[in-house]
Amino acid sequence: MHQMTLAEIARGLADKKFSSEELTKVLLARITQLDPQLNSFISLTEELALEQAKAADARRANGEIGALLGAPIAHKDLFCTQGIRTSCGSKMLDNFKAPYDATVVAKLAAAGAVTLGKTNMDEFAMGSANESSWYGAVKNPWNLEHVPGGSSGGSAAAVAARLLPAATATDTGGSIRQPAAFTNLTGLKPTYGRVSRWGMIAYASSLDQGGPLARTAEDCAILLQGMAGFDQNDSTSIDEPVPDYSASLGDSLQGLRIGVPKEYFSAGLDPRIAELIQNSIKELQKLGAVIKEISLPNMQHAIPAYYVIAPAEASSNLSRFDGVRFGHRCEQPKDLIDLYKRSRGEGFGAEVQRRIMVGAYALSAGYYDAYYLKAQKIRRLVKNDFMAAFNEVDIILGPTTPNPAWKLGAKNSDPVAAYLEDVYTITANLAGLPGLSMPAGFVDGLPVGVQLLAPYFQEGRLLNVAHQYQLNTDWHTRTPTGF
Repeated sequence: MHQMTLAEIARGLADKKFSSEELTKVLLARITQLDPQLNSFISLTEELALEQAKAADARRANGEIGALLGAPIAHKDLFCTQGIRTSCGSKMLDNFKAPYDATVVAKLAAAGAVTLGKTNMDEFAMGSANESSWYGAVKNPWNLEHVPGGSSGGSAAAVAARLLPAATATDTGGSIRQPAAFTNLTGLKPTYGRVSRWGMIAYASSLDQGGPLARTAEDCAILLQGMAGFDQNDSTSIDEPVPDYSASLGDSLQGLRIGVPKEYFSAGLDPRIAELIQNSIKELQKLGAVIKEISLPNMQHAIPAYYVIAPAEASSNLSRFDGVRFGHRCEQPKDLIDLYKRSRGEGFGAEVQRRIMVGAYALSAGYYDAYYLKAQKIRRLVKNDFMAAFNEVDIILGPTTPNPAWKLGAKNSDPVAAYLEDVYTITANLAGLPGLSMPAGFVDGLPVGVQLLAPYFQEGRLLNVAHQYQLNTDWHTRTPTGF
């Protein structure tokens, strides 16, 4: 059962080959047995899962249908879930039980999805390796000595290890796509505003976006269908009709114009990954796609711009965690200032503190124009590059990451080295574009992903290309040894 995709589970439940309750019990037992190796879960929700599974079976018995009805999933632990710990991977929120459900959680529950638990993540979604979590690092199931990527590493590791078929995740600078690449999954960052951020604890509000992580593009289409849609509670949610993402998966790629930016193939890209990307291009050409070289001239400025904007927004968003209203509170403070200092110093880890400091500096009087304002101008240039490119092509293709997953602890002493691993993913967040990573091969036994970017609200196009590619390749079917 654990090897089935979301689509296969939907068919099996519809054909009464098994019940949601049976499947849920199998997966809960599997998580209990195997997750100690991975540390991919922060909280298991057995009682809730069995309750939801029984309810889903009853709904099916009454004639209700739906691809997510009875399907087991997990949520990244920054989606508020009523009455359940929502920690953001931080000591600061270790004791926080959300009083309400995030819109994404509520929508998927209404569709009948079964929540198995909350997955581990980099603290407050700040990281590219899932090593900054208060609950310990997550291991990559393909090699337990390597990172699974971040910040959605728990969701990625759990799905890759076949502990469950799919999970929710979030992407601020690549935190869905990079873990997908590192663990041989398909991960989709939707257009900014496509998925509600209400109840999703914020890192950088103008960059964060929720999305699906699964083994196939078909499964991502099913999960995104349940997540997407306008939400009046979220001022950044966009009132745009949600298409049937599964309906366009079978479309032909004949004549599809794929742009390949020359800037992607620089000295920083592992040549073995470059070769796998070229192989992917050849596969898509066989399916009728037309390849064109394009340029994204301002890509070189994206990382410095991102690492001003994101920490600036983080310093503002995280100011609410002060030891007064909720979250960790230090013991026996001398006065209010001592309460603030020690509560935040004890509650936040080193990476979060580093980004708060950088962000506060960038927003301070005298430096705002020099750093934050300039970074926002670069953001506009990056967006303009994409708009110009999409006048010529339908999709942009390139590597998801410049290197395969690194060893645990390898970049801990050099945060900037980890930041540079986001070079191909952060531009989509700066511009608000949808992006997808799909499996493209292996380097030294570790998975590699190819990234696709599309114009606004063209998630269906990304899913179609990825699905057609996966019908003609088998990289996404590979399973890590021991799982």
